Amino acid sequence: MNPAAQVLELLVERGESLAVAESLTGGLVAAELTSVPGASRVFRGSVTAYATELKRDVLGVDGALLAARGAVDSGVAVQMAAGVRRVLGADWGIATTGVAGPDPQDGQPVGTVFVAVSGPDGAENVAALRLNGDRAEIRRESVRSALRLLAGELGGNARAQDTEQNGEN
Repeated sequence: MNPAAQVLELLVERGESLAVAESLTGGLVAAELTSVPGASRVFRGSVTAYATELKRDVLGVDGALLAARGAVDSGVAVQMAAGVRRVLGADWGIATTGVAGPDPQDGQPVGTVFVAVSGPDGAENVAALRLNGDRAEIRRESVRSALRLLAGELGGNARAQDTEQNGEN
Protein backbone atom coordinates (compact mmCIF):
# COMPACT_ATOMS: atom_id res chain seq x y z
CA MET A 1 0.00 0.00 0.00
CA ASN A 2 1.38 3.42 -0.87
CA PRO A 3 2.24 5.67 2.10
CA ALA A 4 -0.57 8.17 1.39
CA ALA A 5 -3.22 5.46 1.26
CA GLN A 6 -1.81 3.88 4.44
CA VAL A 7 -1.91 7.19 6.34
CA LEU A 8 -5.43 7.96 5.19
CA GLU A 9 -6.66 4.49 6.15
CA LEU A 10 -5.12 4.78 9.62
CA LEU A 11 -6.71 8.21 10.11
CA VAL A 12 -10.13 6.92 9.04
CA GLU A 13 -9.80 4.01 11.50
CA ARG A 14 -8.93 6.46 14.29
CA GLY A 15 -11.57 9.03 13.33
CA GLU A 16 -8.92 11.75 13.11
CA SER A 17 -8.08 14.46 10.58
CA LEU A 18 -4.93 15.73 8.88
CA ALA A 19 -3.55 19.05 7.63
CA VAL A 20 -0.28 19.67 5.79
CA ALA A 21 2.24 22.55 5.83
CA GLU A 22 4.69 22.47 2.95
CA SER A 23 7.70 24.46 1.92
CA LEU A 24 10.18 22.71 -0.39
CA THR A 25 7.55 20.19 -1.54
CA GLY A 26 5.30 22.99 -2.78
CA GLY A 27 2.03 21.09 -2.48
CA LEU A 28 3.26 17.62 -3.44
CA VAL A 29 2.27 16.07 -0.08
CA ALA A 30 -1.27 17.40 -0.46
CA ALA A 31 -1.36 16.22 -4.08
CA GLU A 32 -0.22 12.73 -3.04
CA LEU A 33 -2.88 12.55 -0.33
CA THR A 34 -5.69 13.83 -2.54
CA SER A 35 -4.79 11.38 -5.30
CA VAL A 36 -6.26 8.67 -3.05
CA PRO A 37 -10.04 8.24 -3.47
CA GLY A 38 -11.88 9.13 -0.26
CA ALA A 39 -9.13 11.40 1.10
CA SER A 40 -11.74 14.05 1.87
CA ARG A 41 -12.97 11.93 4.79
CA VAL A 42 -9.91 12.94 6.83
CA PHE A 43 -7.80 15.46 4.88
CA ARG A 44 -8.63 19.05 5.89
CA GLY A 45 -6.28 20.95 3.59
CA SER A 46 -2.82 22.39 3.27
CA VAL A 47 -0.78 25.56 3.44
CA THR A 48 2.12 25.95 1.03
CA ALA A 49 4.29 28.41 2.97
CA TYR A 50 7.17 28.73 0.55
CA ALA A 51 8.16 32.22 1.70
CA THR A 52 9.73 32.48 5.15
CA GLU A 53 7.39 35.27 6.28
CA LEU A 54 4.39 33.00 5.59
CA LYS A 55 5.82 30.42 7.95
CA ARG A 56 5.80 33.16 10.60
CA ASP A 57 2.61 35.07 9.70
CA VAL A 58 0.30 32.22 8.64
CA LEU A 59 1.62 29.18 10.52
CA GLY A 60 2.84 30.98 13.65
CA VAL A 61 6.48 29.88 13.49
CA ASP A 62 8.50 31.92 15.98
CA GLY A 63 10.12 34.89 14.22
CA ALA A 64 13.16 34.80 16.50
CA LEU A 65 13.75 31.14 15.61
CA LEU A 66 13.50 31.93 11.91
CA ALA A 67 15.91 34.87 12.29
CA ALA A 68 18.41 32.81 14.27
CA ARG A 69 18.27 29.47 12.45
CA GLY A 70 16.61 30.12 9.09
CA ALA A 71 13.69 28.21 7.63
CA VAL A 72 15.64 24.95 7.19
CA ASP A 73 15.56 23.77 10.78
CA SER A 74 14.03 20.97 12.84
CA GLY A 75 12.32 23.40 15.22
CA VAL A 76 10.79 25.28 12.31
CA ALA A 77 9.42 22.02 10.89
CA VAL A 78 7.80 21.11 14.22
CA GLN A 79 6.27 24.58 14.59
CA MET A 80 4.97 24.43 11.00
CA ALA A 81 3.26 21.10 11.74
CA ALA A 82 1.74 22.42 14.96
CA GLY A 83 0.71 25.65 13.25
CA VAL A 84 -1.12 23.98 10.38
CA ARG A 85 -3.00 21.78 12.87
CA ARG A 86 -4.17 24.90 14.66
CA VAL A 87 -4.93 27.01 11.56
CA LEU A 88 -6.85 24.25 9.74
CA GLY A 89 -8.41 22.59 12.79
CA ALA A 90 -6.92 19.12 12.35
CA ASP A 91 -5.93 16.38 14.78
CA TRP A 92 -2.60 15.84 13.01
CA GLY A 93 -0.27 18.12 11.10
CA ILE A 94 2.72 17.24 8.98
CA ALA A 95 5.30 19.67 7.61
CA THR A 96 8.20 19.76 5.17
CA THR A 97 11.04 22.29 5.02
CA GLY A 98 14.43 21.99 3.41
CA VAL A 99 16.71 22.60 0.47
CA ALA A 100 15.81 20.92 -2.81
CA GLY A 101 18.40 22.85 -4.80
CA PRO A 102 20.02 23.83 -6.95
CA ASP A 103 21.67 26.16 -4.39
CA PRO A 104 22.26 25.91 -0.63
CA GLN A 105 19.88 27.89 1.62
CA ASP A 106 20.25 29.27 5.14
CA GLY A 107 23.73 27.76 5.33
CA GLN A 108 22.35 24.28 4.65
CA PRO A 109 23.50 22.12 1.74
CA VAL A 110 21.18 20.82 -0.96
CA GLY A 111 19.42 17.68 0.28
CA THR A 112 18.99 18.89 3.88
CA VAL A 113 15.33 18.32 4.73
CA PHE A 114 13.26 18.25 7.91
CA VAL A 115 9.87 16.58 8.06
CA ALA A 116 7.76 16.85 11.19
CA VAL A 117 4.55 15.56 12.70
CA SER A 118 2.39 17.22 15.35
CA GLY A 119 -0.55 15.41 16.86
CA PRO A 120 -2.98 15.23 19.71
CA ASP A 121 -1.82 15.10 23.32
CA GLY A 122 1.50 16.79 22.50
CA ALA A 123 2.69 14.12 20.08
CA GLU A 124 5.62 15.49 18.05
CA ASN A 125 8.29 13.92 15.93
CA VAL A 126 10.82 15.25 13.46
CA ALA A 127 13.18 13.52 11.05
CA ALA A 128 16.36 15.12 9.75
CA LEU A 129 17.09 13.86 6.26
CA ARG A 130 20.19 14.09 4.08
CA LEU A 131 18.88 13.26 0.63
CA ASN A 132 20.77 12.70 -2.60
CA GLY A 133 19.60 13.25 -6.14
CA ASP A 134 18.31 16.11 -8.21
CA ARG A 135 15.66 18.61 -7.15
CA ALA A 136 12.75 16.41 -8.22
CA GLU A 137 14.16 13.34 -6.45
CA ILE A 138 14.74 15.29 -3.23
CA ARG A 139 11.18 16.63 -3.29
CA ARG A 140 9.66 13.18 -4.00
CA GLU A 141 11.63 11.54 -1.20
CA SER A 142 10.64 14.36 1.16
CA VAL A 143 6.97 13.57 0.45
CA ARG A 144 7.49 9.85 1.10
CA SER A 145 9.46 10.56 4.28
CA ALA A 146 6.79 12.88 5.71
CA LEU A 147 4.07 10.31 5.06
CA ARG A 148 6.16 7.48 6.54
CA LEU A 149 6.87 9.56 9.64
CA LEU A 150 3.14 10.13 10.17
CA ALA A 151 2.37 6.47 9.49
CA GLY A 152 4.86 5.55 12.21
CA GLU A 153 3.19 7.93 14.66
CA LEU A 154 -0.27 6.58 13.85
CA GLY A 155 1.01 3.03 14.22
CA GLY A 156 2.42 3.82 17.64
CA ASN A 157 6.14 3.41 16.96
CA ALA A 158 7.20 7.03 17.38
CA ARG A 159 10.92 7.67 17.23
CA ALA A 160 12.92 10.72 16.16
CA GLN A 161 15.41 9.79 13.50
CA ASP A 162 18.42 11.08 11.61
CA THR A 163 18.73 9.24 8.35
CA GLU A 164 20.94 9.05 5.31
CA GLN A 165 18.76 8.28 2.32
CA ASN A 166 19.17 8.23 -1.39
CA GLY A 167 16.57 10.21 -3.28
CA GLU A 168 16.25 7.35 -5.77
CA ASN A 169 14.37 5.11 -3.30
